[in-house]
Amino acid sequence: MAEPSFYIGVIGNVISVLVFLSPVETFWKIVKRKSTEEYKSLPYICTLLGSSLWTYYGLVTPGEYLVSTVNGFGALVEIIYVSLFLIYAPRHLKLNTIVVVALLNVFFPVAAIAATRSAFKDEKMRSQSMGFICAGLNIIMYGSPLSAMKTVVTTKSVKYMPFWLSFFLFLNGAIWAVYASLQHDVFLLVPNGVGFVFGTIQLILYGIYRNAKPAGLSNGTSEIAADEEEGLISRALSFLKPIL
Repeated sequence: MAEPSFYIGVIGNVISVLVFLSPVETFWKIVKRKSTEEYKSLPYICTLLGSSLWTYYGLVTPGEYLVSTVNGFGALVEIIYVSLFLIYAPRHLKLNTIVVVALLNVFFPVAAIAATRSAFKDEKMRSQSMGFICAGLNIIMYGSPLSAMKTVVTTKSVKYMPFWLSFFLFLNGAIWAVYASLQHDVFLLVPNGVGFVFGTIQLILYGIYRNAKPAGLSNGTSEIAADEEEGLISRALSFLKPIL
């Protein structure tokens, strides 16, 4: 009979796949309009970076095949997203995107993998070093939900913090934190534990401000909030993984 962690991980995988597929509507609009309009590529590029590194972590860590499979799927999906963005982006934006993709999705992962493989001959040390890198990157990316929560408090509006995103952040964090605890994997536990806490706070803020009268937005604040709404789901993917 399979271990409890396996069933928890499968549930986490299902939720993670749904989150990975959440931007499909955005890219369907891009394809139909043959333009990226005001959409940003960075959220998807960062998600691809995280997915790639977590896939490698799952491959070099015994018993973490659920981590590698879901993130491998996520990396494939993000490659499609980024490719579509490159196809339909205007020329000046396309060139900038290619540079960022080369740095974050090619150079950095290759350098990180090569460094851990050359520095550590022991597989356990390779796994731990890659786990440290992955967890560190996820913690850095927590600036996104923090920014969203700040926007909610400032504007007294939950418009730019969708309920279902907050709910899945909470649910994914909880499930993968339980999985990490059962697997005794601190590199999964820390970022998912933080994701669970942030998801909980966001749900509390949603309950507080969902019926509140929105404060007036300046043009600058409105633009920032709009960017937050557009990219929030994709940026959240980086810590909705095992993390997703």
